[in-house]
Amino acid sequence: MTTVPRRPVPRRPDPRDRLGHAAPAPYWLDRPERPRAAPRLTADTSCDLAVVGGGYTGLWTALLAKRRHPHLDVLLVEQSTCGHAASGRNGGFCSPSLTHGLANGADRWPAEIGLLQRLGAANFTAFQEDLETYGIDCGFARTGKVTVAATPWQATALRDAAALARRHGEKATLLDRRELGAYVDSPLWHTGLFSPDYALLDPARLVWGLREACLAQGVRLAEHTEVTALTTRPTGPVRLRTPYAAVTARRVALATNIHRPLLRRLSLTMIPVYDYALVTEPLTDSRLAGIGWSGDHGITDAGNQFHYARKTDDNRILWGGYDAIYPYGSRTAEHLTQRPETFELLAAQFAEAFPSLEDVPFSHAWGGVIDSTTRFCMFAGTASRGRVGYALGFTGLGVGATRYGAEVILDLLAGRPTERTRPAMIRRPPVPFPPEPVRYLGIQATRRSLAREDAHGRRDRWLRTLDGLGLGFDS
Repeated sequence: MTTVPRRPVPRRPDPRDRLGHAAPAPYWLDRPERPRAAPRLTADTSCDLAVVGGGYTGLWTALLAKRRHPHLDVLLVEQSTCGHAASGRNGGFCSPSLTHGLANGADRWPAEIGLLQRLGAANFTAFQEDLETYGIDCGFARTGKVTVAATPWQATALRDAAALARRHGEKATLLDRRELGAYVDSPLWHTGLFSPDYALLDPARLVWGLREACLAQGVRLAEHTEVTALTTRPTGPVRLRTPYAAVTARRVALATNIHRPLLRRLSLTMIPVYDYALVTEPLTDSRLAGIGWSGDHGITDAGNQFHYARKTDDNRILWGGYDAIYPYGSRTAEHLTQRPETFELLAAQFAEAFPSLEDVPFSHAWGGVIDSTTRFCMFAGTASRGRVGYALGFTGLGVGATRYGAEVILDLLAGRPTERTRPAMIRRPPVPFPPEPVRYLGIQATRRSLAREDAHGRRDRWLRTLDGLGLGFDS
């Protein structure tokens, strides 16, 4: 009897093998063109407007303040380097929405959603025009976004989203499996929704372009300068303390993302949520064609714990999301931007979505912190009798909304009511998070319930209770 030798079963690549040489740094910031840091502040100074925070919100605030009043003395201080935090670590999706998407805005402010949509569209147009005005080359392109569904209940959610978009005049095209194949071909996804009014950009080049534009307009910049305290008196200027010098300012704009708030009232309005991403090594056109991804659009999936994906200029794929990690006690620290178990999970999920790319190694793996609120979108306000303004809480979909937040800060500091400051999302702060340990336990319970809904399509009693209270949590 002849024994036929059994053909060896190919070993599936281990996600850890594909991550072995990944740089523990954001792909966008890991470049030689990164500008040299500005000197830290070492001598006491005064100014008309001090901007605290060198991310998108702070840079837009400084730049637009100089456009409104060219002779204004504006000083921007950043504790690290501009764009080191969320602004240099995100996926580069730029949405026209101010409210973390139409559905979130329509649910929370139904009477004002038309105004919010119009303000968002106007801000999106102004965003693009300002890039052209100041010569900021960040690869901004309105390439659109495809949201994909892997389950029947996710497909139903996409159909509901398409109907909502039609009611509010937002462009959106529902795609069946055959039509979706023109955008991406994956065994996981069978329904899609194409939203053409999304843009993609290079996050770091946007930061660096805004930074250069600020300097060209006469903004003073101090990096590696942490503001450790803010003090005021009933009248007069505001005083900022840094490790080596003090700043006396007539007005102060806070654009500090999730970092320790300088105003006590803000301490429970946001929580830090860590989001993680991978970037592959460059791919050939033929390998991209093998997954049907010939366009430049971005992709997100329709789960509560959702992924986002996009291509870079050199044919890499950025793949991120899903794991939204809240550290107990609202801790923030640089070491939390590296989480090997999440990177391995993302690598395995990437191979599941694109089996033909399961052997592709990753070049970068990193995380970043999101300033999440109970309503998932920005809020703004003033303190110290209108001398201190702030816009915070952009919750991961705020690349475009940061410009709007900057305009709102400047309107509020000027004491001038405008159409931008009229909506309830500006006039009323978000519901605060509870203190620990209730906060941590509630967030973990919510994550478990969201995962169950993704798996079975049913919203449990805990999620329905949060819905009724106008609260929630997602990635």
